[in-house]
This record gives sequence, structure tokens and C-alpha cells, in this order.
Amino acid sequence: MRVAVCLFAILPLFVAAVNAADAPAGKDRCVVLISLDGLANFYLDDPKAEMPYLKSLIKSGTRSAGTVCTFPTVTWPNHTTMVTGVPAAEHGVLGNDYLDRKTAEKVQLLTDPVFDKDEVVTSPTIYDVAHAAGLKTAGIIWPATRNAKTLDFQVPDMAKDGWQKYGTPTWLEELRQAGIPVDKHGTYCTDSSGGGVLRDWLYTKLADHLFQNHPPNLLLVHLIEVDHIEHKYGPQSPEAYWAVKFIDDRLRDVVESSKKSPYADKTTFVIVSDHGFLPITREIRPNVLLKQAGLITGDGKGPANRQVYSVANGGGCLVYLLDPAKKAELMPKLIEKLGAIEGVDTVITPDRFAELGLASPEKDPRAPDFWLAAKSGYSFSDSIVGDDVVTLRETPGGTHGYLPNQAPLHGTLVLNGYGVKAGGQLPIVSNMDIAPTIAALLGVKMPTAKGKVLKDALH
Repeated sequence: MRVAVCLFAILPLFVAAVNAADAPAGKDRCVVLISLDGLANFYLDDPKAEMPYLKSLIKSGTRSAGTVCTFPTVTWPNHTTMVTGVPAAEHGVLGNDYLDRKTAEKVQLLTDPVFDKDEVVTSPTIYDVAHAAGLKTAGIIWPATRNAKTLDFQVPDMAKDGWQKYGTPTWLEELRQAGIPVDKHGTYCTDSSGGGVLRDWLYTKLADHLFQNHPPNLLLVHLIEVDHIEHKYGPQSPEAYWAVKFIDDRLRDVVESSKKSPYADKTTFVIVSDHGFLPITREIRPNVLLKQAGLITGDGKGPANRQVYSVANGGGCLVYLLDPAKKAELMPKLIEKLGAIEGVDTVITPDRFAELGLASPEKDPRAPDFWLAAKSGYSFSDSIVGDDVVTLRETPGGTHGYLPNQAPLHGTLVLNGYGVKAGGQLPIVSNMDIAPTIAALLGVKMPTAKGKVLKDALH
């Protein structure tokens, strides 16, 4: 699959971005992009959500009424959209998981990616542009950044021993010498509780070290505990409200640590989330139906013969037809059959791909032939086990991945600090607007971005 993304095809995009980054760059300032994974916009108006620190930043900064996210509304595509300013069809990160058509096996990007950044991200990022302009860049578990050459300091979004293999070696050694337990990160990730509390604490310690020792002009920080808890217990559950308060405290830690940077007086915070959340009680298993139709053979315990296969991304699902000779015959039948499953809200056919910023298999072989989107209360599963296409979950939970035109799926956007208006209000915006807005704050240009600069938020 590495061959599918041709680096020679990508190179002109990066050259164009580098040549365009010729405005006076803000070497005397810093932008901190902080992703609070899974923090739906609705929490900012929920009286049960204790977020005193974020609300203080809203009061002295500018807030949007929400962000429309990339479909599927999952972590890796949306974090990549936020730093490229383009939809998934252009930046190349199509989902958290997809299918390799050659092997008919699922490729999991999360949490131990099989690709370096330049092998999967096919559009210039804000950190590429900033680095080309001579600015210092850093990333703390930002998705799709493994071996990113334009992050001067970074640890990738990986578990196990990913940091030791792919983190910045000299920085990791400094962190060890400072007593920061970076070598325990893999243990935190595999903890039975999910390790989110210790992980987010660790990520804030890394940010603090950077501000003091290697002050960046652009820092990307990804905090994960809200997402982890909402998957397990559901949005707006007692546990989710606890996680919201916890993440507000970690946000405070990062913002307060920035005061140790020489750029403290010229630091801007862009606080975002990658998606919202919906509650779930039932699971849809399209592959069970495909097995019953004879299009998948196997018992789910070993390799299966797959003529058609679906790959779940929460409330979104990619469907692949793997026999080109049968595609014309099978596709209309499958659209009808899969679309009729209980809990399926929409079948997204190729005529809607451009509207939703989705790649087509003719242009990107990793792309599916069509998508399914679930209704609230339902999530998809890859399982082929059993005879039930729709099953009741043992315990309720939460997920995302659904179509983005629903208020509960809207992400958060708050801007505060240098160059930002106080008490500002923005309408619902696209998360493609984040990268070009950061570019404007840093004094660099990003001509490849499809989003717009949020000028109404800026001085």
C-alpha cells in the first residue's frame, strides 16, 4: 500500500507551499493548537459541564458556534484536516482504518500507524509551511505525524514503543534527564483503564518542557481523555462530565506553562476538538449480512475469502467491492440491501463523494466504493461472527464517525491570546478554516488550504 501514495506526486504540492511561505514569518511569536479529543461543542453551553478555565478563555477570546468536521467524524482524518485545511480526498487520511484492496486486509492507522507522515498525508500541513519559513515546530501525539521531518520536536500518536522508535531522540533523552517518565508511555497506553489520565498528564509535562527549553513558534498538542471516557460511558454521562472537568485542568496546565516561554506575550491559543459524540446502544455488523449472502466466507477466526468487505469507523462504514468483474452487478444490490439494515441512516454513493470531500477509488485505491452512515444510537462493527446483523451492546457507550451535519457532532473552536478579539462570536465554521487562520497568525501563507482565514476573530 505504500506504493499507492506516490511521493513524487506529492512533492510539487510541498514545493508550492514552501515557495508561498514568503511572508515575514512570526519568529517572535507562538501559536499553540490544542486538540481536546471528543469535546463536543455542546459541552460549552451545558450547565453541568464544569470548564471554568476554558470558559474564561472564551470570555477573553473568540468562540465559534461549532465546527463542521470531516466525514467520517473520527480522529485521524479530522486532525489532518485541521492542519492542512483540506478535506480527506485531498489530504489522504481517509479514516482511522481502511481496507487494502490488494490483500483484502484492514489497515489500522490508530494507534500504531504503519505509515510515516509523508507516506499518508498528501497535502502540505501548517507545520510544513511554518518550518519552511524558518519557524520552530513541535508536536505532541498529533495524528499522522510519524517521522514528520518538519516537526523539530515530536512524539507521534503511537502506543507500545512508538516513542522510542519515532520520537525526537535528543528531546527524549532530555526528558529522561528531567525526570519525565517518557519510557512509561507505552505502559500507560496499555493500562486496562486506557491510561488517559496519566497520558494527558504526561503530554502537559512535555509541553511545559518545550516552553522552557525549546520554545516553539508552533506547537500541536493532542489530549485524549474525554474521548476515551465518552466511548466507554457515553456523552453527557456522569463519567463524561468528570472527564470534561479533568481536561479543563489539563488545558489550564498547558496555557499556564506557556508563560515560561520567551514568546509568552505573543502567544495565541487555538483550542479545538476533532468531533462530537452520540450515544450508542446497538451495533450494526454489515459483514454478517455479506457472509450470509456468500460474499465473505470464513468463521471470523482465521483468514476469510472476501468479495465484498466493510470497515467500521464508528458511525461511518467503508464498503469495498473487491471483484471488479462483479462490481456493476453487485453495487446496486448491495446499496439496497445494506441501506435497508436497521440503524443505517444513509448510503453515501459516489455521486455524493465530492460534496462530502471523500476520495473515489479511481483516484485513491484506499477509498471505498460507497459508505454507510448510521443513525444515532447505532455504531458499526467489522465482526462476521454470529447470525445477527444488528446486536444489542452489553453496555451503552458512545461513538462518532457519523455524518457531520448534526449538532452533536460539531467540534469546538476557541481562540485566545495574541491577535485575537476579546468577546468575539463566530458562526458555525468548517474545521478546514483552522490551518489558514494559524498561518495568518504566524505570518505565513498557505495557498493549498481550501478553508478561509477567520478574520472576524482576529485584530
